Amino acid sequence: MDYFKNLLSLLKTERDEDRESYLKLTQTTSVTDRRAAGITWYPIAIRGSEPSRGDYLTVEIERTTNKDISHQFKFGAPAVLFSNHDAGTDRVEGTIAYASADRLKITLFTDELPDWSRNGKLGIELLFDNNSYDEMQNALKQASALADKPEGKLIRVLTGQAEPSFNEIYEAPIEGLNLSQYSAAQKVLAAQDVAIVHGPPGTGKTTTIVQAIKRLIKQDGKQVLVVAPSNTAVDLLSEKLANEGLNVLRVGNPSKVSEKLTALTLDSKMAAHAYTKDIKQLKKQAAGYKDMAHKYKRSFGKAERDQRKALFDEAHRMIKDVGKIEQFIIDDLVSKAQVITATLVGSNHYTIRDLKFNTVVIDEAGQALEPACWIPILKAQKLVMAGDHFQLPPTIKSVKAANNGFSTTLLEKCAVLHPNAVTLLDEQYRMNEAIMGFSSKEFYGDRLKANASVAKQLLFDGDEPMSLVDTAGCGFDEKPDGTSSVNPEEAVFLLKHLQQLADTIEAKGTPFPTVAVISPYKSQIRVLKELFAASALLPYVDRISINTIDSFQGQERDVVYISMTRSNPDGVIGFLADTRRMNVAMTRARKKLVIIGDSATITRLPFYADMMSYTEQIGGYQSAWDYIS
Repeated sequence: MDYFKNLLSLLKTERDEDRESYLKLTQTTSVTDRRAAGITWYPIAIRGSEPSRGDYLTVEIERTTNKDISHQFKFGAPAVLFSNHDAGTDRVEGTIAYASADRLKITLFTDELPDWSRNGKLGIELLFDNNSYDEMQNALKQASALADKPEGKLIRVLTGQAEPSFNEIYEAPIEGLNLSQYSAAQKVLAAQDVAIVHGPPGTGKTTTIVQAIKRLIKQDGKQVLVVAPSNTAVDLLSEKLANEGLNVLRVGNPSKVSEKLTALTLDSKMAAHAYTKDIKQLKKQAAGYKDMAHKYKRSFGKAERDQRKALFDEAHRMIKDVGKIEQFIIDDLVSKAQVITATLVGSNHYTIRDLKFNTVVIDEAGQALEPACWIPILKAQKLVMAGDHFQLPPTIKSVKAANNGFSTTLLEKCAVLHPNAVTLLDEQYRMNEAIMGFSSKEFYGDRLKANASVAKQLLFDGDEPMSLVDTAGCGFDEKPDGTSSVNPEEAVFLLKHLQQLADTIEAKGTPFPTVAVISPYKSQIRVLKELFAASALLPYVDRISINTIDSFQGQERDVVYISMTRSNPDGVIGFLADTRRMNVAMTRARKKLVIIGDSATITRLPFYADMMSYTEQIGGYQSAWDYIS
């Protein structure tokens, strides 16, 4: 099918670009630079090891310094253990089996630690992740091959070759769901092949999905596979589904290591299984035989050689028995789970690789790369997608691939192809109605309404819920900063404005709210953080977060300040042209939204001209001159 041919070609472009930037980083930089980029831990200490599946060895590692640097190690990623004595030859590859802030487990493709690992100067480094790309490529090829077969109906619906079908069903009103949430749950239950839950910010998408999944399981008693692009999204759903009393099995490594979540993981459930004590006993015996075998020195005769071989053979036989018992436990746990949760690529984990599901649910589908979605879709008879294609799209490294359609998600395509499969959640529980109004008009056909509990909420009586402070003519000029942009005068002005707000709040004796200061530009964030550290606002450090828009997706704060940054005579707005990013920024605010920018620069784009008109209509337009003078 041409549909999949095109996707395969775009995936190849993306893989090539990704590999190129990985090689550039690893081949031309020092260990210190790679450590700063989050792909290397050095130095590390080995804290323990145990035999693993298939004659492999799982080693627990801790980083001993530089613990404040965030890292990119995650479950399932390929990595290499190396020695800095000779990083060229002293290296052994493996797969990350668990990762937390400063500890990880790696399953090495060897049955014992190499001798050089005892000489110190050890590190661990991420390898280029060919595995994820291979999984995506294979899924696209399989989907293409199945598209014309009788069992390929779902594929034909998703690619626009066939129309979705729905059963007639009636489900009694669901407690705790509003009318649009109930309609969405109804649609999920009635769908034969595809249903889409379109959840704008604050509309209770997760609540709706959880209730729909609960009803699906009640309806047909079959297992449901629930997936999402990020570990964080999978964790949130896993916890909420478990809170509803469902038996949830979390495949993979949660990023939030809460006890509640850990209890849902395969490792934790295996540890609690009745047969696990047999495994521990066998592993202990196998390790004992291996230790005895290692006691034989290099120069020994035939009898010693035979004895050593016999000990190794016995150890390997025991490890094979361990593998058989582990497989029995895994099959038992998987068959008893009502819901299995994983990331998109994690849905092909060896424990569930060959399983088929009646229903697959993809949450945060607006952030999911389409080829990754096809991995779980191939296991499904019916697909439910939930998300919002008017918020941030997936991250794509290749500009060429993005420009040729790689950034258009499957959710977006299906919402256009099959509007009858879409239910818009239209009541939001986060924002004052004035903050919601502009976003509703621009993105959601003016269909959103604010629930009475939030519609009129303010920081204090008489406050403005939304304002745009126009810096045109103030001489706050942007400056280039590498590939980013920076506007120091605007940053100074923003913090002064926030300081005035803090003084007013203090004078009124109101508790200090949670505040987000955001900008699309990393350099502007850096300047804002530097200025904040030297400002009188520092006592509120626990209440004020300063970061890029992307890092706030899915979060909310009482007050949001947006530094638009761009101010130039040519009206060049770069990043700001991605209005979906601005939608995310504006809809983080509960009670107050303050946008600071130069109208002369930004209103060259109709979207920002509309924003200006909207703030004027609601009485929220202000000039920075009023503050300066």
